[in-house]
Amino acid sequence: MKSSPNWKRKKGLRTWMNKDQIQAFEGRISRADRILIISHIRPDGDAVGSLIGLGLILEELGKEVNLVLEDGVPRVFHHLTGFEKVIREAVGIYDLVIVVDCSDIDRIGSVLDEYGEPDVNIDHHPTNTQFAQLNMVRDNAVATVEIIYDLVQALSLPVTLPIAEALLTGLLTDSLGFRTSNSSPRTLRIAAELQEMGANLQVLYRKAMLEKSLEAVKYWGQGLSRIQMENRLVWTSLNLEDRKAADYPGRDDADLINVLSRIRETDICLVLIEQTNGSVKVSWRAQPGFDVSKVATHFGGGGHKPAAGAEIRGDLARVQEEVLEETRKALSGTE
Repeated sequence: MKSSPNWKRKKGLRTWMNKDQIQAFEGRISRADRILIISHIRPDGDAVGSLIGLGLILEELGKEVNLVLEDGVPRVFHHLTGFEKVIREAVGIYDLVIVVDCSDIDRIGSVLDEYGEPDVNIDHHPTNTQFAQLNMVRDNAVATVEIIYDLVQALSLPVTLPIAEALLTGLLTDSLGFRTSNSSPRTLRIAAELQEMGANLQVLYRKAMLEKSLEAVKYWGQGLSRIQMENRLVWTSLNLEDRKAADYPGRDDADLINVLSRIRETDICLVLIEQTNGSVKVSWRAQPGFDVSKVATHFGGGGHKPAAGAEIRGDLARVQEEVLEETRKALSGTE
C-alpha cells in the first residue's frame, strides 16, 4: 500500500534529524528481517501512536514486526487500526530491537530482561538516559511521533491511513490538543499533513482526549473527593480501594492529572496512584516557569519541564510526604 492518493508531500517542512543517525537507522532497518518494537508501561497516546505507527511502516517495508507493551493497549486507543497486533511479551529472536517514547530502560518493564541492550532508542524526553546503541533523541520535539514523522520524510517511508491516524494520535495526546508550551507552528504543519493523508483530527481528538468510560469518571470522583491545595500546589491520591470501587481496569490515573492542571489557582499539581507491587506512581503537571522534571528525576523518573512522572517504592502515605516535600522546593525555586 502507498500513501493516500490525495496527499502530496510539502517541500517546506524541514526535517530536524541528524543525517548520520538517519543513515545508521536506515542501515539497521535494511539489514533486519524480524523487528521488535516496545514502549513504556502504562502507555499513553504517544507511546501507542509511536509503536503502532512505526510498526505499520516497517510492515509496509516487508518486515516481520512484533509490537510489545507489557500493560497492553489502553481501551481508549482501541479504535486505532493495528492495536490488535500488540502483544504483552517478546517472543523468539529478533534482528533489531527498537524502543520508542521511553526515557529510561527501566520504564519498559520486564520485556527486555532476556534480550540485553536495545539497538535503537527513539524519544523526545530531556531526561532520556541514552540507553541504546543508537539514540535518536530530540527533546525539542513535541512528541516521539514527530521524530518518526521526520524519519518518514527523510527516508520517504510509506504512509497509509492507519499510520497517519496513529501518528496524529500521538501528536494530539502529548501536546494536549496543541496546548503545551512546546507546540509550535511546525507541530500544526505536521498535523495538517497527516490530515491531508486522510486522518480525521476531530474524530481522533474526541476518541483519545474527550471520551471517558463510566469507570474512569467514577475513579476521578474518588480522587477529586480528597483533593488538597497549598500555596498554588494541588494534589490528590488514588489508592487500590478506589480502583476496586470504580471497577477501573487500568493502573494509571485515567488522566485525572489533566483535570487538576486546569485549576486556575494552581502552578504545580500532582496525582499519586498506588500500585499493586508496593510502589506509587506519581504524575506532575506545571505551568510555564516551573520544572517538575527535576523533581521526577530526583525520584528516579523523568519527563519534561511541564509534565513528568516517576514510580517510587514505598507505601502511599510515606511517598506522598516525600513527594510533597520535594515538589514544594520546585514551587519555591529552592530545589
